[in-house]
Amino acid sequence: MILKDLAEWINAATSRGAVPVITGRNGDMDTVGSAIALAASGKNMLACGLHLSRVSKKICEDLSAPFKKIGEKPNWPKPLGGIIIVDAASEGQTGIDIPRDVPICVIDHHDTSDWKFKPNDLEIRTNARSTTQIVFNYLDENSKDVLTNEVRKLLLAGLITDTGRFKHADESALRCAADIMSGADFDYQTFIERIQSENITASDRGAIVKALSRCEMKDCGPWNLVSTYAGIHEGKIATILMQTGADVSFVSRFRNGETRITARAPRSSTKSGLHLGEIMQKLSVQLGGEGGGHDGAAGWSGKQDRISAESAFINILSQIRRDDDES
Repeated sequence: MILKDLAEWINAATSRGAVPVITGRNGDMDTVGSAIALAASGKNMLACGLHLSRVSKKICEDLSAPFKKIGEKPNWPKPLGGIIIVDAASEGQTGIDIPRDVPICVIDHHDTSDWKFKPNDLEIRTNARSTTQIVFNYLDENSKDVLTNEVRKLLLAGLITDTGRFKHADESALRCAADIMSGADFDYQTFIERIQSENITASDRGAIVKALSRCEMKDCGPWNLVSTYAGIHEGKIATILMQTGADVSFVSRFRNGETRITARAPRSSTKSGLHLGEIMQKLSVQLGGEGGGHDGAAGWSGKQDRISAESAFINILSQIRRDDDES
């Protein structure tokens, strides 16, 4: 039913005018792959956003995928039939000022949401492990001809990266990957190698090592936390810190007047009652800014200084009861 609602919303919006498909401002492969694949399915649609991550930029260049970088206050085409936002739990997570007088459609899989909807808006939110799963199911049902090798690669790349190379996948995500490949005509292993290949400069390696040298470990109530601060690659560093066996890893960054927090938690922690997305959402209530995400991977960004934001996170974490009953 929700895919039928989405098809009807898109048909109505594209008949009225242009429909930008906006990505989350982090520009990761899930949001970018979802936007480009969905935009390929209809007239008057174009994928756009503030930023492309390194992986997204590489894959888009490989596939000559159409994506337009826009500013925070873009000159929107006229007339606007509607705006679609993919893989963003709030307007702030797009980094773009969205017109209030235009219908919006939000397609997302995050556990938390701060969107405020008007009567003609539509929200498509499921418990999928990636937004590309939702988009693939929509295309498979409504626009099979759009599912070229290039589109399948974009969707598969989003699914692979957002599940941590399937580490966080469930049965539905694995089945979706198999369905994407069942109609594809490219070598899976070669494509995986391309996604995983990364050119980290000597400067980046130095920054990562420096961030690791600043690590601190502390007990926050029933949870063990390993934290540091970094200038780049916060997600990568947070993932590395998970290898210490901590219950939570935490990396903060301050740049251009904004603090950003990235946190990760293993499955053992989320099964014991931890939900990082909910912590980040509480953080946004306390400090302002934007926060949310999944149980085991989440983030927050705002104007608060880095130390205050870290202290607030630790305070919230310390108050969460641990339930180690895994029966």
